[in-house]
Amino acid sequence: MKQTIDLRSDTVTVPSAEMLEAMMRAVVGDDVFDEDPTVKRLQEKAATLFGKEAGLFCPSGTMTNQISINVHTRPGEEVVCDQSAHVYLFEGGGIAFNSGCSVRLLQGDRGRFTANQLTEAINAENVHFSRTRLVTIENTANKGGGCIWALNEIKGIRNVCDAHGLKLHLDGARIFNALAVTEEEPQLYGSLFDSISICLSKGLGAPAGSLILGSAKFIHEAKRRRKVMGGGMRQAGFLAAAGIFALDHNVSRLEEDHARAHKLAEAAAALPYVVEVYPQQTNIVVMRLDENIPVETYLENLEKTGVKAAGFGKQLVRFVTHLDISDEMLDETITTLQGIKI
Repeated sequence: MKQTIDLRSDTVTVPSAEMLEAMMRAVVGDDVFDEDPTVKRLQEKAATLFGKEAGLFCPSGTMTNQISINVHTRPGEEVVCDQSAHVYLFEGGGIAFNSGCSVRLLQGDRGRFTANQLTEAINAENVHFSRTRLVTIENTANKGGGCIWALNEIKGIRNVCDAHGLKLHLDGARIFNALAVTEEEPQLYGSLFDSISICLSKGLGAPAGSLILGSAKFIHEAKRRRKVMGGGMRQAGFLAAAGIFALDHNVSRLEEDHARAHKLAEAAAALPYVVEVYPQQTNIVVMRLDENIPVETYLENLEKTGVKAAGFGKQLVRFVTHLDISDEMLDETITTLQGIKI
């Protein structure tokens, strides 16, 4: 039977034999009682990596983002983010539902806005306006095709936040993909953000789990919010062990995913039915189909050949490379794309 090549997301990976072995050897306890040694080790490891005082292990990146927003804000305040941000588009309206905040959307460049845009978006101190409180950025920017923020722009945004008393949160679901390209130190990001969310199941191959990183005081409050949201897990060390393995073994190999994505992007740009391919920097390839081709029909036909991709908006198709995609599978995907007759 022909294998399915699943390029819908880097979340579709399954644990390797070595990761499963690490999970089975994990020493566990009740993490809600703060008694799971493997969870503690993961939290300390990630916090140290980014130069933060503490970390908190949660089931998902949506939860780590939403907890962070909730700790930083009060109902009626405003969160600033790009119009394509994951925290706005893909977290079920959580900013409004969980925190009672309004959102100021900025029209950035494929998910990246500027310090000047932020300055113009900050509300005046006036009872008619919601109080601007929190800025969030997403690096890499998913809807931007995995593009990377320039460090100087982040520093400029940090300066604006400091000048106006705002908090700055990083949705770093794929931050390790960005760092693999820029070769910047994680501690530098730790110094720029009040809170950081990192995902272990995107690109790094863990079956579940994300972390919030921040000051000890911030994480203390975040733990209360995690309890309220039902995110407290008991013997979570089995999942935490997968996260430790991912950080130890799967960060350095992300460049392989980027190289395969680059090869796929080059091939996609040459397809006669593709009118645009987003500039590719990391492991995401987004291509725009000719306006006469229905995306759903294209994806259905593609899946019949054994290749899965994801719809990504009007005429857009997304492919994401990951550790379960080999060179041979990529070559087969390219051959399949080239063989599609429109």
